Amino acid sequence: MARVDSVLNPETPPRISVCIANYNGMNVLGDCIDSVLAQTTDAPVEIIVHDDASTDASLQLLRERYPQAELIASDANVGFCIANNRMAAQAQGEFVLLLNNDAALAPDALATLLQEAGQQHPRGILALPQYDWESGALVDRGCLLDPFYNPVPNTDPQRRDVAMVIGACLWIPRVLWLELGGFPEWFESIGEDLYLCCRARLAGYPVQVPAASGYRHRQGASFGGNRAGASGLATTYRRRRLSERNKTFAMVICTPGAALWLLLPLHLLALALEGFVLSLLRRDARLWREVYAGVWGALWAQRKQLHAQRYAVQSAPHRMPRRYFSGFVLRLRKLDMLLRHGAPDIR
Repeated sequence: MARVDSVLNPETPPRISVCIANYNGMNVLGDCIDSVLAQTTDAPVEIIVHDDASTDASLQLLRERYPQAELIASDANVGFCIANNRMAAQAQGEFVLLLNNDAALAPDALATLLQEAGQQHPRGILALPQYDWESGALVDRGCLLDPFYNPVPNTDPQRRDVAMVIGACLWIPRVLWLELGGFPEWFESIGEDLYLCCRARLAGYPVQVPAASGYRHRQGASFGGNRAGASGLATTYRRRRLSERNKTFAMVICTPGAALWLLLPLHLLALALEGFVLSLLRRDARLWREVYAGVWGALWAQRKQLHAQRYAVQSAPHRMPRRYFSGFVLRLRKLDMLLRHGAPDIR
């Protein structure tokens, strides 16, 4: 089979558009793009990179070492959602692969995804097994969700259907991206993958991860946090704020029917208790103010937009709630993490 670097041809319409959002990723971006160029596939591929006003030498690296990649150089830092929406709008491929700049594909990744897409009816979202960059250990084969929309890693190779896959490696037909409207730009970053996968599943499209191939990921390298080390789970105020807020937004928009009015009060109560205890233990009023109280404030500030978005999503044809909730499990992911790693270190 031909390698991608021999089929990147401006005269050949691409079938796959690999979209890489970059911000200050000079030290990791080369590994990412090289992994795309090393793909063993006959399918025409284009590479699009959105540079989000990097202050390092990313632009110089892209222009000198990877002239075959289409470059969108933003004058301002706009965040992950807008960056990916811009690339998807420019993409010409039948399929779009969103790939983090801190991730690298296995050589057969695109061929595997293309083969799996041909077996989907209807065609939906795909991802690959995720492996930790440093240890090589399996991180997940997509995720299930607990009742409060916290991702629960799936490690079962026999389970293809999942509730969500992370945006570090997310494959979607371009027509489906357009139908779902892409990422909500008011999410900024974090949780946009959860929202998109829930939207797809609610509309009857599969979200799946095959057992074969994979990608390596420097977890948290592009945004900080999201990785458990020897000293426990580390994260940042900004990441935690966006995660709790956007997860709540996704719950409000996507939860079908009356189930929302049961889950949302329980979710907000659990968040309040969690925030009160963590803030008290850490003697950190900032944690309560920015992260936990911030969720209530964001719900109020965005109430009109959330209502309009929920109405539009829930009014569209969608699958039965029982099928939607088949991707959920009755366990509390945060409690599991607390027992395993202790209280998170938030900086």
